[in-house]
Amino acid sequence: MTGGPGPTQPLADTNPPGGQSQVPPPLVDVVLLTMNDRPEEERASQATLLAQRGVEVRICVVGNGCTPDVVPAGALTVVLPENLGIPGGRNEGALALAELDPPADYLFFMDNDASFPGPDVLARLVAEAGQHPEAGYVQPRLTGPDDTTTPRRWVPRLRAGDPGRPGTVTSMTEGVVLVRRTVFDQVGGWCEGLFLYHEGFDLSYRIWSQGYSGWYAGGLRMHHPLSSPSRHALFFRLAARNRVWVAYRNLPGPLIPVYLAVWTTATALRAVRGGGARESWQGFREGWAGRHEQDRRPMSWRTAWRLTIAGRPPVL
Repeated sequence: MTGGPGPTQPLADTNPPGGQSQVPPPLVDVVLLTMNDRPEEERASQATLLAQRGVEVRICVVGNGCTPDVVPAGALTVVLPENLGIPGGRNEGALALAELDPPADYLFFMDNDASFPGPDVLARLVAEAGQHPEAGYVQPRLTGPDDTTTPRRWVPRLRAGDPGRPGTVTSMTEGVVLVRRTVFDQVGGWCEGLFLYHEGFDLSYRIWSQGYSGWYAGGLRMHHPLSSPSRHALFFRLAARNRVWVAYRNLPGPLIPVYLAVWTTATALRAVRGGGARESWQGFREGWAGRHEQDRRPMSWRTAWRLTIAGRPPVL
């Protein structure tokens, strides 16, 4: 690990003239992953991050199998000799930032091509967390650069007709999410073994299992390029494998076969239109064969009920 230990820039004057002290701004540690594959997008994204006001920001750029090329002044860097996957890379960034003093109030995980449309978005997200102390994580509405278009997959709830409607949510959009640092540490961070896909479901389940919930600040927007999700062999295989692992890691025993039956039916119907049946079945078998290698901490029936009344039964 290399880089300076301080915040990227001062964002508030905590010792104003006249000798009157002010409450210091909230401290937010930000983790950015890179594979050096989109340098222009990264520079633009980081510029909007550095422009945030009303919070103190410390940044860690993690090179997932590379040495990061685009790093803000004063930021930490972590160089990983191999690609550990998205959850593994994020955990390494969070661990590096945890070594700094003082400890941060929040962690913000941000895709390196996401951007803040204004300088107060991160502070407003922190304010939302303050208004919802029951929420272990808070996230904004993610839109395209037009500030309007929100694909269904970016809305962290089943009912997505109005993507601007705020409320309690049981899953998360991993690329732009604010997590309380103490909660993140309490649940053990991201599941590294998943590597890619569905790590947000796993982390949100773990957070709910600790008695917290999630909050969707639908009135706050962040931007992200509008790219179609890739539907390729690796996607189908890992998505299927990870569904098995997320279920085995988190669900009460009787709910696991119900969840997998629902998922298998949905996958078979989608395969009629989009293919991927063979790769999905391969991933399912891989997940089932490796389920006992997972850290199984099933949620209580009370948590399952809380998820249900919040709008998403854990079998969906």
